[in-house]
Amino acid sequence: MAGAALSEPGRVDWRLAAPLGLTYLAFFAAPLIILLAMSFAADDFFTAFSFHAWIDFWGDSFYRGVVYDTVRLGLVAVIATSLMAYPIALLFVASGPRMRKLLIFIILLPLLISVVIRTFAWIAILAREGVVNQTLIALGLTSTPLNLLQTELGLVIALSQIEMPLMLLPLITVMQQIDPSLSDASRALGGSKWRTFFKVTLPLSIPGWIAGATLVFASATTAFISQSIIGGARLVYLPSLIWQQAMVVYNWPFAAVASVTLLVAVLAGVTLFSLLGRFARTD
Repeated sequence: MAGAALSEPGRVDWRLAAPLGLTYLAFFAAPLIILLAMSFAADDFFTAFSFHAWIDFWGDSFYRGVVYDTVRLGLVAVIATSLMAYPIALLFVASGPRMRKLLIFIILLPLLISVVIRTFAWIAILAREGVVNQTLIALGLTSTPLNLLQTELGLVIALSQIEMPLMLLPLITVMQQIDPSLSDASRALGGSKWRTFFKVTLPLSIPGWIAGATLVFASATTAFISQSIIGGARLVYLPSLIWQQAMVVYNWPFAAVASVTLLVAVLAGVTLFSLLGRFARTD
């Protein structure tokens, strides 16, 4: 009888989803509810609730600036990875099987290395005596080493390399599905390479870019290790602020407010990119 009920068209046995649903409630929904409740706690024992933590956070221009800087860092990382990912993706699509194997190995290699190791490697690269400064001095582009560590420029450079696979993989997946005859037709009708790219390749690759931008934005805004090690104490973003308030100051309600704010900021960015994808499909 049970088998007959399961095979009945249009009928879903929700008991099959019960284990996943309970796991979701226990390890995802419940912690979020506790975190939200903690942001309204008036003392360490949760005997009273108030809006003090929220007022202290949003009433201070410094913390509003931290939220703005965190979101801006994610958007800048998306722009930087997009500018570098498109040429690599075009090279991948135009390459033969052997070259594609080499490129996919280079793209996936950073994912096989710990982000801690990659971040510390960027310290050696961006240091005053590092590879970048030594190269610039050797080329005569500067006479004194540049300060790249503990600057947003250095952090964006490192994040662009660290987050690059998240942009490249969905972009390559979509661009491989574009019919090459469309580009050939554009070229046959007199379109230049740039016109073909902007009128054919770029619009058709938007779904891959949307997926990559969503992943890069969510990862860059929450990249606590990279932000803390390369950005240092001079640059304050929401993940480092949360750690400071929770583990150093022990102001848990304030840390909960910052955590909820970071979660909402990431969800807003993801929603924005999703809306851009829908607009691109219906335009």
